Amino acid sequence: MVRLADVPEAERHVILGLGLPTYDTNPAVVGPPLKQRRVAVVSTAGLHRRNDRPFRPGEGDYRVIPGDTAAGDIVMSHESPNFDRTGFQADVNIVLPIERLWEMAADGEIGSVADLHYSFMGGTDPEYMETTAHELARHLTADKVDAVLLVPV
Repeated sequence: MVRLADVPEAERHVILGLGLPTYDTNPAVVGPPLKQRRVAVVSTAGLHRRNDRPFRPGEGDYRVIPGDTAAGDIVMSHESPNFDRTGFQADVNIVLPIERLWEMAADGEIGSVADLHYSFMGGTDPEYMETTAHELARHLTADKVDAVLLVPV
């Protein structure tokens, strides 16, 4: 990931001027303890299986990544001059931490890991993702997923 000091001054000024939302400390939803929850990963790293259609810039759809997909079969379509892929290349868990979730399930920290995980293309206007996000929510509900680890990239 590029450092803020390395971003051109005009772009850095825009980034520093962005407002950040604040949230109260109450959870938005209620539910069982984490150790009873089924967890899926939703990433915005533009990930997909090697044989899937790559993302194109600005696409608002997602790709399904089965949890048993070998790390070498996961590729990244995310393109940005501000994005450094070396972390992903060293360890897919940086952007799709399924192995960490398996460890947490084995240790009893979470209930189980979903069979399917999902990736959107980062840098896409959220307005273009809204329809497919609702579709994805239906798939997660059908899979009895009650916690999602969001990995923004």
